[in-house]
Amino acid sequence: MDKIITIQNLSKNYGSIRALDGLNLEVQKGDVLGILGPNGSGKTTTLGIILGILQADSGNFVWFNDAYGKHHRRKIGSILETPNFYPYLNADDNLSIVAQIKNIENPRIDEALETVDLLSRRKSKFSTYSLGMKQRLAIAGAILGDPEVLLFDEPTNGLDPNGIADVRNILKRLAEQGNTIIMASHILDEVE
Repeated sequence: MDKIITIQNLSKNYGSIRALDGLNLEVQKGDVLGILGPNGSGKTTTLGIILGILQADSGNFVWFNDAYGKHHRRKIGSILETPNFYPYLNADDNLSIVAQIKNIENPRIDEALETVDLLSRRKSKFSTYSLGMKQRLAIAGAILGDPEVLLFDEPTNGLDPNGIADVRNILKRLAEQGNTIIMASHILDEVE
């Protein structure tokens, strides 16, 4: 199998707080991995480091058998924290901006919106979306360009039961299509 990411002895401190302590992990192509732990256990820190947003104090990680660089960004779709889009723009316009930022030539926005069941609301402003719809639009942004791996940090955080069910169904479909998924959560049922 192809290695997607290898993490070796990753550690990170925030002052005197040890957020990560020698984390070792390997993810193969097609794996669905849940990173489970209580709030403050280093899940978001781990994702931030492997996305190049945060710097580890020690250890290393390798994406696709290669040191992380700009050329990997199109291979990785991610959602960290709260979805951020322009509130005064609609889904099409927001996803067009995401595609430009990611340098995606043929973003297939229609397909992404269909995957997350937002085609009928594509012309609605982001500010009119429910929290669940905002999260689904973030997933659409993450899957633009057909990345090889998807990283999600607490993808159902703050959602009502219907929103949770919608996001879970989307993630299940993506996994069934053979996508490699790494998901962090503090909720055991979500990871299962």
